[in-house]
Amino acid sequence: MEHQENLLEVNHTSVTEFFLLGFSDIPNLQMLLFGIFFLAYVIILMRNGIIILLTRVDKALQTSMYFFLSNFSFLEICYVSITIPNMLMNIWTQNRNISLFECATQMCFFLILGGTECLLLAVMAYDRYVAICNPLHYPLVMNRRVCIQLVTGSWTTGIPVQIGQTCQIFSLPFCGSNRINHFFCDIPPIFKLACGDTFLNEMSVYIIVVLFITVPFLLIVGHGKIISTILKLSSATSRARAFSTCSSHLMVVALFFGSGIITYFQPKSKHSSGRDRFLSLFSTIVVPVFNPMIYTLRNKDVMVALRKLLP
Repeated sequence: MEHQENLLEVNHTSVTEFFLLGFSDIPNLQMLLFGIFFLAYVIILMRNGIIILLTRVDKALQTSMYFFLSNFSFLEICYVSITIPNMLMNIWTQNRNISLFECATQMCFFLILGGTECLLLAVMAYDRYVAICNPLHYPLVMNRRVCIQLVTGSWTTGIPVQIGQTCQIFSLPFCGSNRINHFFCDIPPIFKLACGDTFLNEMSVYIIVVLFITVPFLLIVGHGKIISTILKLSSATSRARAFSTCSSHLMVVALFFGSGIITYFQPKSKHSSGRDRFLSLFSTIVVPVFNPMIYTLRNKDVMVALRKLLP
């Protein structure tokens, strides 16, 4: 009996690194996947980089709306850089080991930037709400100081919360397998490797999901007054432009929040490794690839600035 207890204690404390399985279940497609993910990463960097450049050099884009958009583009670059380079390295070298500290660090930054994106999308929705529903007071309400405060709040609010959550998750004992059936260190696959009762940890995840995903999402979609205000606009051109701006933002919101809610609002027992990987691929690669297109192709100001920039 004593020998079994000692063996159990060793098992609980012996995990010092994990093994990211990634897409090792499809070995014949490794180089194809590397090419697809590398191309997607380059596209994300280039498109978001162009948006940041345009908002800096074109005076017509130096408004609060584009100030938030440039911050969002920079955030997207940081967000994908947490996962994609490491995934590409794992595929290229076939060395999938990651230390406990590196895994915790990756998860922490991923959660911080994900929470920042939720808050920043809510701030961008509020900016459009003020612009459409209270245009006369818009320059006063959304002045430079307020914009900087809103962006700073979006970037910093989640830092202590997500650091605390990461520490709580990695304080769990890990025993048995150290093989993470995922391509980066995310909460659901890490929970599957934890020993003992994770109920309190799961509840804390749900609470944080409500605060950082559900509440901002409800605030964004709850601005029903925007639609009625747009419909009252006398000019058809103004209505079309307002609808274009709002619909673009709602598309990004639906894609990002939808995948996040599905991923983190399930109990540990209901998670499927294949589905979790698909949702993570969708939110960390597919959505960031299309976000710049959604915001720019339907925005005449950005397209005009882009034509002026290109020779």
